Amino acid sequence: MASFLQCMDCQKQYPINQVIYTCEACGGLLDVKHEFNRTLISRELFDSRLGALQAPYNSGVWRYKELIYPDLDKKFIVSKPEGNTNLYHVPKLAAWAGVSNLYLKHEGENPTGSFKDRGMTGGVTQARVLGMQRVACASTGNTSAALAAYAASAGIQGIIFFENKNIALGKLSQAIAYGATCIQIDADFDRNLELVREVSAQLGIYVLNSVNPFRLEGQKTIMFEVIQQLKWQAPDWIVVPGGNLGNTSAFGKGLVELYELGLIDKLPRIAVIQAEGASPLFHSYQPNPDIKDYQRGIDELTPMKANTIATAIKIGNPVNYPKAVRALRQTNGVVEKVTDQEIMDAKALIDAQGIGCEPASACSLAGVRKLTQTGIIQAGQTVVGILTGHLLKDPDATIKYHQNTLDNLSASYPNQLLQAVGDARSIIKLLTERE
Repeated sequence: MASFLQCMDCQKQYPINQVIYTCEACGGLLDVKHEFNRTLISRELFDSRLGALQAPYNSGVWRYKELIYPDLDKKFIVSKPEGNTNLYHVPKLAAWAGVSNLYLKHEGENPTGSFKDRGMTGGVTQARVLGMQRVACASTGNTSAALAAYAASAGIQGIIFFENKNIALGKLSQAIAYGATCIQIDADFDRNLELVREVSAQLGIYVLNSVNPFRLEGQKTIMFEVIQQLKWQAPDWIVVPGGNLGNTSAFGKGLVELYELGLIDKLPRIAVIQAEGASPLFHSYQPNPDIKDYQRGIDELTPMKANTIATAIKIGNPVNYPKAVRALRQTNGVVEKVTDQEIMDAKALIDAQGIGCEPASACSLAGVRKLTQTGIIQAGQTVVGILTGHLLKDPDATIKYHQNTLDNLSASYPNQLLQAVGDARSIIKLLTERE
């Protein structure tokens, strides 16, 4: 078997061990392509590794090594281990959203609290293969935590470019604690991504934003694990928050691979949900009255200045736009946007189920409800929503929501913090009044 890099536009191929992120011929994004050994790959193989105690198959990424990096020498793998996250069946939230069968896949249960760990095990592993000594990223928060942790595990230097405002402290604290070199820059995420690529090219640093195709190889295992947890029965819909669109791209690639290998018998439809204030993908889709079932024509991407409480997806110029468009076309997918109010209300309901998530994650539930109300998702269909990050990634937003002190937002489902003096009688009175 062999793996190689291939341009998604002109199909030019490059060696797997070349440090490259975009095509030298046309500038297109690169895919990691594999010549799969179909005689080795089966549902039974992956089922046999469930509950494994030994590396690398105790990882929810490397359990699927034959689909991720078949020829890789295991000595290069940097794993914490990641994945093996829960798939929650949530009937109460399903009823609120208007569907009968809803699951939430909680990627916030990864080691550093977000799905980015799945991509980072792939990216830092490739950095080891290439002999790189420094890795870098621009980040709104979650990528920084993952890069810092995995770089530390690999014994290489992590470097992170942050915006100098609107960074959730839970995420910034992780990057600092894990020992990365953290630089706050007077620029937004999109400009910082340009800067990290420019600086890294001059200094020989390996870039680990999602323009790196090895990141997406790790992230596609979210779909592998969902399908396996559903006993290899594909759902009707996968609903995912959309920021830099790495997950959208990875999910499309992974689902097509599963389908072509015969591991699933249908392709789920992907629904990408963006925050209204950071919705360039949504605005690139124009309604076409001649096409039924919410399909849209695709225009060129028009970047926007992003502004949303969902900091993890506060991105106005997503680097993976072309791959995301491909994924939507492959899966007959759709795009929707939700307001910050809808995001925080959905988050409050997810949190109240004892699950919890950061604001960006709640786009999934808010989006399911909106797509059900518009008739795109049918009530009897099976839907899987992706929760991308842990509740404690942005505790400030949670507390302010329940205190009803968020700017321009109101708490539809508040759980107010009560105050009492230090005696039992006043506490009993307080609790009795709330019955």
